Amino acid sequence: MSRSTWSLDDIPDQAGRTVLVTGTTVGGLGHQTALELARRGARVVLAGRSQEKLDAVAAQCTASGAQVLCVAMDVGVEAQCRSLVAQAVARFGRLDTLVNNAGVSAQALFEDVTAQDLHWYEDLMRVNLWGAVWCTHEALPHLKAARGRIVAVSSLAGLVGVPGRTAYGATKFAMGGFFEALRVELKSAGVSVTVAYPGVVATHIRERGYNARGEPLGRSGLKEDAAMPVAECARLIVAGMERRQREVVMTTRGKLGRFIKLLMPSLVEDMAVAALKDEARPR
Repeated sequence: MSRSTWSLDDIPDQAGRTVLVTGTTVGGLGHQTALELARRGARVVLAGRSQEKLDAVAAQCTASGAQVLCVAMDVGVEAQCRSLVAQAVARFGRLDTLVNNAGVSAQALFEDVTAQDLHWYEDLMRVNLWGAVWCTHEALPHLKAARGRIVAVSSLAGLVGVPGRTAYGATKFAMGGFFEALRVELKSAGVSVTVAYPGVVATHIRERGYNARGEPLGRSGLKEDAAMPVAECARLIVAGMERRQREVVMTTRGKLGRFIKLLMPSLVEDMAVAALKDEARPR
């Protein structure tokens, strides 16, 4: 193949591509995803609420030889989502991939949430769903021009209802529905949409999530003895993105659960309860 006929899809790994990753908190999935992309040669745009934490992740990406842009912002604010994409394109001239990773967790039985506190369900939806919608809407013309990729990081709680996860599950089921429909809309434009469904991953997202009062939970309600290492999860997401997979379901239980749900839904419900710590189970 002559050099004049090369396209970005012919370049190994992510070399020459600009990838925007939201929710790049230190120690989280976005952090490890950004590092994985940096190691593969991507130019990485890091987005998160803490400039200090973004700078720490940026230093690691730069050490891998990557060009990096940090944007301190909140995905729960539409104007900041649109500005984020504009800054990425202004810096690197193009946008090839958008990884919608930012999210907030929650663990609370619905009956324990008072009418006064129920507003945080809406707050959660704004971050987990609307942040992804706003970023994607602003990025879409650039992604179509690049025949690029969109990644939406959902959860197994977006495939199977889990007790205590009514708010979180609602945001992730909504995310799955939105991006499944968008995938069909963008098929002829050459833009792929990959939805990732991690199980329990060894991050602190659950401890930082909301309790019934909308306050930081401080602990996880899920059993985490078999939690997937965050670096492994990031590698699976990036590999699925590169292959333009429709979905990335990462655990055997997750793969089986979605099919068993069609035949024996009560069994899947029992499995969901069994994944909870005793104190987090329905009374």
